[in-house]
Amino acid sequence: EQLGLSFYDSRDYTLHFMPDTVDDTDLHLLDRVIQEISPHVIITSAKQEQNMARFMKGLGSNSDYKPEIVVYPHADFGVEVSKQRLLSAHLPFIPSSITEQERISYLTSCIPFDSLRTVGALLKCLDRRRVGVELEDSSVGVPILQFLTYTLMDVVYVDRDTYSVLQIFKSELHPSVYKLQSGEKEGLSLYGILNRCRCKFGSNLLRQWFHRPTRDLGVLRRRQEVVRFFTSPRNSEVMRILQSFLRNIRSVPTLLQRMSLSHTKVSDWQSLYKTVYSAVGIRDTVRSLPQTIQLFQEISEGFVDDLHYIAALISKVDFESSLAENRFTIKPNVDPAIDEKKRRMMGLSDFLTDVAHAELQTLDLRFSTCSVIYIPLIGFLLSVPRLPSMVEKETFEIEGLDFIFVSEDRLHYRSARTKELDNMLGDLHCDIRDMETAVMTQLQATVLQRASCLCKVLSLCAELDCLMALAQASQDYGYCPVLCCACLCLISSPFRHPLMEMCAPVFVSNPCISSETEGRVKVLTGPNSSGKSIYLKQVGLIVFMALIGSDVPAKEAEIGLVDGIFTRMQSRESVSVGLSTFMIDLNQMAKALNHSTGRSLVLVDEFGKGTNTVDGLSLLAACLNHWLGRVPAQCPHVFLATNFHGVLQLGLLPQTQLLSLLTLETAVDGEELVFLYQLKEGICQSSYAANIATLAGLPPALVQRGVEVSDLYRTGKAIKRLDQCERVVEKFLSLDLDDPSVDLHSYMKDELLPSTGELL
Repeated sequence: EQLGLSFYDSRDYTLHFMPDTVDDTDLHLLDRVIQEISPHVIITSAKQEQNMARFMKGLGSNSDYKPEIVVYPHADFGVEVSKQRLLSAHLPFIPSSITEQERISYLTSCIPFDSLRTVGALLKCLDRRRVGVELEDSSVGVPILQFLTYTLMDVVYVDRDTYSVLQIFKSELHPSVYKLQSGEKEGLSLYGILNRCRCKFGSNLLRQWFHRPTRDLGVLRRRQEVVRFFTSPRNSEVMRILQSFLRNIRSVPTLLQRMSLSHTKVSDWQSLYKTVYSAVGIRDTVRSLPQTIQLFQEISEGFVDDLHYIAALISKVDFESSLAENRFTIKPNVDPAIDEKKRRMMGLSDFLTDVAHAELQTLDLRFSTCSVIYIPLIGFLLSVPRLPSMVEKETFEIEGLDFIFVSEDRLHYRSARTKELDNMLGDLHCDIRDMETAVMTQLQATVLQRASCLCKVLSLCAELDCLMALAQASQDYGYCPVLCCACLCLISSPFRHPLMEMCAPVFVSNPCISSETEGRVKVLTGPNSSGKSIYLKQVGLIVFMALIGSDVPAKEAEIGLVDGIFTRMQSRESVSVGLSTFMIDLNQMAKALNHSTGRSLVLVDEFGKGTNTVDGLSLLAACLNHWLGRVPAQCPHVFLATNFHGVLQLGLLPQTQLLSLLTLETAVDGEELVFLYQLKEGICQSSYAANIATLAGLPPALVQRGVEVSDLYRTGKAIKRLDQCERVVEKFLSLDLDDPSVDLHSYMKDELLPSTGELL
């Protein structure tokens, strides 16, 4: 489930917002938020899920902390309504003279509009109650001086763009034709390669860890000690045994919910039986492992004898018979009264045959055969064949018998003997069902009384499943333990890109060192395709893996815990053309500038691409100077890749220990450019644009013309126009770039490049 929230702090007039985050059905994340914030008023929607309603009801009944709960219509939580309220809010830091479009552009750099649902309802409450401006004139609005992203204590902030560009998650359509409409599967992503979980709840918990990476050293060390235990080859067999048990762990909350509503199916009892016995197997296996590991100790002590008791109770269920009859049945020797009635039912066939012989002696001589049958809810009946003369209902009457019904070619009656059988034996089938239902009800009550034990078992099993999944991935891909510390540093021996190395036949590892003495701000230059973007993503993924407790693709790594990861990268699918793309570019950079701290990691790739060179270069230099101007402890770890070599060549950056200049090594073999992908200190002196263009497949004559024009422009000489190109240029200038139907890619490929090649 997705949880989004925002709150207003009247002490400093700050509006805090939390982007939509995954929460479990018990809303543990929301509970932690409320514990940290302790709000006086909680605003919620009138349209809400049952678990949210139960949660709010629990808050209202709490005697120690009882906030005021306000319910607003669901429409107040709409994105468009919230957007309009935000635009009309009292924001003193925004000049009143700017246009609405400029106001929107500015606000999108402060708060993502896809996180606005709760903001609208919050602003409505602030305006109605006039928080902080109760004594002011009604025209004075509640002031908002700044927007801040809210994260839980010890939870690292990672925005949606970062998850996308680092490929931490990546959904793609399922290849099965049966799931083409709505089916999705995890593509090539960090979550996809690390998720080796055996049960659904392990996978869900691992996804929560990915959505809420932690900088709590206690939590990370708890996870790492388990991962390190299972990465040892001598513990592989124990891991295999535990994973085989985990495959049988089922959805305990769902089962308990059905039991509380008395909607339990036979398959539910089977699932619970497998879950409990598998949990007992996990406990017995873990008790033989070192109890100095905290998780192993909690499993050994937390999987109490209630599990054995529940398993013994469920073992009384006769699953084979239950599935055959599609109802709850129990095994023999569980209830003597039920056994006696079943014994009567089993011997009933021979007994009824004898009764039928006796009935035949007193029947009309027209009948040569008869039988006595038992029908649940109706009782015992005498069944005789339908004679040819028995056509109308009046002909069904037989002296001494009460007609009940006709079925195909047989007539059914109640006789004196069948009435005696009803009185003597009763409705055996219904009695047995009622008695077994009573046993099931008692069993349900017993299980529900011990529900807390089962929920704790599920929680610990899910954690064990996640950590063994991380350990297995470490074994398969050759990952090594990482040392997480509280110091502000990023130190790693040559490391690999966990996703790229799966796609490339050869991968070159590179180190990463960032500290106050080694340079917190690293400017990375190099030609296109030299590996700059891959290196930045490597750094981000290594840090992210450390923050969930996983081993990393590096022999030695020490990572100081960060409080946020900010990215400004071009995705492969995007094209940087036009003002709108540059606005997105600026918004992402503004987020990194406004919210990063001395404990943040900032990854910036090709900032300013697609805009005027002078403007892009100026903004880039200003951003770097902003960070370098901070005191060392407040400067974030910045890794920035750029093709604006002028930011270094023109001396636009100060000389400081915080700045480190890096490049990726290349070699020129004749006219061929060879990428070595090796990181080294220094500056890239050339963009090697001509070599890159040749590698990309541009016609040699066109590349040569580009080199000539570049040399003429650089030396300030006149550039003579090729008259043959006039037609191509005029056609290009006649294009309406604002027309959405214009396909620039097709024009460049089908018309411009072929025409240029012919002319040259």
